[in-house]
Formats: sequence, C-alpha cells, structure tokens
Amino acid sequence: MDSNPALCAAITNRIAVSPQRRITFAEYMDMALYHPEHGYYSSNAVKIGFKSGDFFTSSNLGADFGELLAAQFVQMWEILGQPVPFFLVEMGAGQGLLALHILECIKLHHPNFLAALEYLIVEKSPALRQEQQQRLQGFSVRWYNLEEIPTNSITGCFFSNELVDALPVHQFILEAGKLQEVYVTTQEVFSASVPRIVEVTGEPSTPQLTQYLDLVGVDLSQSVYADGYRSEINLAAVDWLGIVADRLHRGYVLTIDYGYPASRYYNPRRSQGTLQCYYQHRYHNNPYINIGQQDITAHVDFTALERSGKGYDLEKVGFTQQGLFLMALGLGDRIAAISHQKLPISDLLRRRESLHQLLDPMGLGGFGVLVQSKGLNEKENSQLLKGLTVPE
Repeated sequence: MDSNPALCAAITNRIAVSPQRRITFAEYMDMALYHPEHGYYSSNAVKIGFKSGDFFTSSNLGADFGELLAAQFVQMWEILGQPVPFFLVEMGAGQGLLALHILECIKLHHPNFLAALEYLIVEKSPALRQEQQQRLQGFSVRWYNLEEIPTNSITGCFFSNELVDALPVHQFILEAGKLQEVYVTTQEVFSASVPRIVEVTGEPSTPQLTQYLDLVGVDLSQSVYADGYRSEINLAAVDWLGIVADRLHRGYVLTIDYGYPASRYYNPRRSQGTLQCYYQHRYHNNPYINIGQQDITAHVDFTALERSGKGYDLEKVGFTQQGLFLMALGLGDRIAAISHQKLPISDLLRRRESLHQLLDPMGLGGFGVLVQSKGLNEKENSQLLKGLTVPE
C-alpha cells in the first residue's frame, strides 16, 4: 500500500508553516507514527503477528513470555513487602496479549498477588487500546495516559516490551567533522501534483543533542568517525524515563527492547545508524515511503537510560539479555519438559521452536533487559531479582 495521503498532507502543511520550511526528523517520525488520526499507531494501519503483520513480538510466540514475567513480578511484590495495592503499569501494550498472559498466570497460580494487584495500561494508540479492552474484558484493567498518573503515586513496577524503539529519534550526520542535524522538508516535483518529502541538513535544533552524547560518553570529534557518519539520538526516551521515574514512588522499572550500550551503538563501523522500517515482515531503511503504513524504529541506547536514570533517582539493578533473563526465570525447565508432554508431534515441534525463538541470541533472545529501582531500602536492595541471577 502507498503512503496515507491525508498524513502526507498533514506533514507537508507542518513543514510549510515551520521556520525555514523544515522539521526535525524526530517531528516527522512522531507524525508518521503517532498523528492523532492518521499515524501508523493511531489508525488501524498497525498490524502485529506472523501472517499479515508488519512485525511480531515475544507475546506472539505463546504464553510463556508473559508467564515467566509474571513470576518476576510476584518476586518484586514479595521483596517490597507485599504492598497493597501493587501496581503493574504496562506501557505500550500492543494487542494486549502480554497483559492477558500475565494476568491469566497470576489468576491461576498467585491468587494472593492478584488480590493486591492493580493493572494499568498506558497506550497512546486508540486502535490498540480498543483491541486491548476487548481482549482483557475478563480482568480488572484501567487505561491511562502516562501524564494522567499522579506524581509519586505508584508502588510496583513500570514495564515495557518493545516500546522505546518506537519513540521518535533525532538523526544526525557528520559533515566536515561537524555534527549536523537531519531535517525533513519538501521539494516541488514538476511532474507530480504533491511535493516530495526529502532530507536536508543544518545546525542542531537543540543543544540537548550534544549534551546527550556527552552523557553517554561519545566524542564524535575523534578521527575514527568519518565524514558521512550517521546515527540517531533518542531524546524522547530520556524524557519518557523522567516521567516514569516521577510517577514511581517505590519499586522497579523494567525495560525490554533491542539495543546496545552506547559504545556499541555509536561504534564508528555502524556508520549508518540503526533506523529500520517494518512493512509486512520485510524491513528496509527508507522512512519516506509507505508513510503511515509502516513501523519506524531505532535501536535503544541502554547507556542513556542507565545514566539519565541516575539523575531521576533510578538505581541500576541489572542489565542482561532476554535469553539469560528468561532462562533464569525457568524457561530451560519448560524446554526440558516438552518431550514429556502428550501432544501431537507437530505441536511439540512448534512449541519447541517458539521457546527457542525466545532464546535466540540473534533475535529475541539478544534483546536487552534493563531493571532499575527507586525508593528501596538497604534490605530490599540486597535481594537479587531471580531474572538477573545466573541461569542454572
């Protein structure tokens, strides 16, 4: 499918009324994904799943991912002294599958925790919120915008799975050894009825870009960075974490996503950044086609989340890979038990493949898992989270 004409018109109009007739790439990405009416996540364009989707997540592989996370949430509740209520705040809940798997597991195996639990979902997309509400009708779940949650009101855990990668990023490029920001503008085309969306470069729109690089310890003035080096800076992720930390009184922030520490993210050999677009399970790096009809993502800089978190009173509890995290929570036992299950061979093979996909270090298993905490006392801090232990 081609680009959404109404969204293209809205972007073109925004450019026309902006200073110097250009907008930052972050503004463009925000409109492409989150425009209230026509953005990819705001309309019915977003498709998640194996057959007709643009991409799939760990929750599409079955209930195991959610059930193992549920075990970690139960331990968090116990470490905090079993507070009532204990809030689980899922940010960016997709189709609601992960919430369903977590809640079904808690209902079946942890009735005391269920009695203490308040499950909140933060979801910007009206289309996905509607799907979540239909899927979760049997459970007590409430929906909020992040800004609606009062300051210092949450005891529990804020968590996200593949949320931060879809936050709008600024793009930059090195020209003559100098950092220049990538902007989006329009170009009149003689044979076309609408202008073409194109890139231009210019001085950075905000000093926060260089401040971010200082925060994560990246010096682009080094000779190892060649002219034409290009990458992304996710100021929105830092702002988002600040809001989450402000709302959290006591407990944890659990962030699962694909990404790297800054030293790998800004490796000189990764000279074209990490920006990717997903359309019908194919990925490419052109964000200016299929506008409003494709996902646009960039890998997560976990160093930025760790270091900015310190400024928000968030302590790093641990950072690991999803495969190791899930093995420590019992995924290995589930794989070992497959051969003892009385299922048709095709079902056994399918289940084995799904569990191994959660571990694949080149795929989902290589995702980063960052845990941060706030407001814990010395005794609570000393108790190691099971998901961060060395898998047996």
